[in-house]
Amino acid sequence: MQHLPATAVHEGARVRERVVSDFTALSRTVEAAGLLRRRHAYYWTRFVVLTLLLAGLVTALVVGGPSWWQLVTAALLAFVLGQVMFLGHDAAHRQIFDSGRWNDWASLVIANLYAGMSYGWWQHKHSRHHAKPNQVGADPDIGTGALVFHTEDLKEPRSGLVGWFTQRQGWLFFPLLLLEGLNLHISGVKTIFGRGPVKRRPVEIAFVTARIGGYLALVFWVLPVGMAFAFLGVQLGLFGLYMGAVFAPNHKGMPLVPRDARIDFLRRQVLMSRNVRGGRLTDLFMGGLNYQIEHHLFPSMPRPHLRRVQPTVRAFCAERGIPYTETSLLESYGIVIRHLNAVGLAARDPFQCPLTEQYRSAR
Repeated sequence: MQHLPATAVHEGARVRERVVSDFTALSRTVEAAGLLRRRHAYYWTRFVVLTLLLAGLVTALVVGGPSWWQLVTAALLAFVLGQVMFLGHDAAHRQIFDSGRWNDWASLVIANLYAGMSYGWWQHKHSRHHAKPNQVGADPDIGTGALVFHTEDLKEPRSGLVGWFTQRQGWLFFPLLLLEGLNLHISGVKTIFGRGPVKRRPVEIAFVTARIGGYLALVFWVLPVGMAFAFLGVQLGLFGLYMGAVFAPNHKGMPLVPRDARIDFLRRQVLMSRNVRGGRLTDLFMGGLNYQIEHHLFPSMPRPHLRRVQPTVRAFCAERGIPYTETSLLESYGIVIRHLNAVGLAARDPFQCPLTEQYRSAR
């Protein structure tokens, strides 16, 4: 059996020690600045405001009665429910309370009872994504389904209608997101009523059943059948489009990590993530996820601190020669579309990335 020279082994150990100490140094700086402290007043305020907005929209639905103007109510409801899910996302990442139990219950109330989605399903999927973003075979967000995110799943060419769709998947990506709202609800329901392990399954079933059942009953009680279906179509369609428009820029089109690659935590999270520049309106629209690099490095950091920590992280990466990616929102959408089209056409190999090759050879 061939062994690596002793010098190579020692050099590899030194590299691993350096990259671990890099993140340790950054963490100490961030903690010393108080940026990991909880922001209870901020989150309680958001929870109360969102609750009042939901109550106001329900009142508008009931008082407005049968009217096509209710489609405006549906559009506003899609946006508010998107903001609700951002709050549930923060609770699931332990950003709101010090207590894990309190964060769990906050997620259950916000995601299941307010939005009708399964916290357990989302947490399992999202935790795997955070652990190994953009790694083939590990990150569920790049798994092959209706879309193909990497050429490893194109070993056999797709033909017929499926092939036609795949070759144009970049252009069809955003229209397809109009179905994502329905898909998110169905995936959650299948999980909590399935046989897989779900923490607090009875609570999830009770909350989701009450939310979805009560919502459908209210809509069909207030509106005629045709108008009710139109209301649900607008609300679910825009909700899915909104969620996809926020989450897609974060990693799509960034380097993909081969199955066997080993990369340290700091570089894995920075190199595979993309920030979206902008002001306070961008922060509101994207729920703080425009600071994706900082969020992946410090997932439990309260949302309002992400903007404050960004200059520190960016400077830290620049000092160590670590590429730090940041684009405008529209530019990120263009990158996503071009990447998906390129993969669909099998025009290039996304593994031809010097970053992944560097860390593969340093194993």
